[in-house]
Amino acid sequence: MAYPAFDLTGKVALITGGNSGIGLGMAEALAQAGATVAIWGTNADKNRAAESALVKHGGRVLVQACDVADEAAVERAFAEAVATLGRVDACFANAGVGGRSAGQGFVDMTTAEWRRVLSVNLDGAFFTLRAAARHMVSRPGGGSLVVTASLAAISGQARGEHYAASKGGLISMMKALAVELARHGVRANAILPGWIETPMTERAFASDTFVAKVLPRVPMRRWGARGDFGGIAVYLASDASSYHSGDTFVIDGAYSMF
Repeated sequence: MAYPAFDLTGKVALITGGNSGIGLGMAEALAQAGATVAIWGTNADKNRAAESALVKHGGRVLVQACDVADEAAVERAFAEAVATLGRVDACFANAGVGGRSAGQGFVDMTTAEWRRVLSVNLDGAFFTLRAAARHMVSRPGGGSLVVTASLAAISGQARGEHYAASKGGLISMMKALAVELARHGVRANAILPGWIETPMTERAFASDTFVAKVLPRVPMRRWGARGDFGGIAVYLASDASSYHSGDTFVIDGAYSMF
């Protein structure tokens, strides 16, 4: 018999950036565990493909087009999700973008590039989590807030200062939320992925030089996959994590330890 605390039947989970990569891996696992799942994405083709993949697991799926960098769009989409599904028990602020300054140093980074990354990675998470927190504190039962940060938040990433700043800010925000919202039964945690095969890392992984230098430094001798984030998503959405808050979960195949 499966451990009942991991059963998500009756729970509703929302995942931003849930139409591909890590977000889709989370959504698939949450659906398999019994949750009703809502995913947000900006690419219509990816949204349709993700919906087709998720409905195969059974349960209800809501797919919404939403740019998390647009404050008004986030408010509308979250209100629509609650109106359609009744509530949101777990919110995964996973949507993010990478930097475009490869080959350029910090001194050449434009203000527009800095703001582009932070508008999605940090502002977008703020808009999303604020909407979710307002909903969760207004009702009994609390909920779970989760962000996808990055190892870049805790290690040096040359030419990625904007990305690192956005992800580091997420960790600090979640620690503060864990303290502030605990009295309402709302917990807050961050996930820090290492080198994972996603659309965001396709360019890097296509480089033989990159692979030759980085893969030997991953003790598990493989890149991470979206399915590697299913277990942590189910745990954080479930009653099994009801006393676990303010933490950072590093999922990197021990890369940061080696």
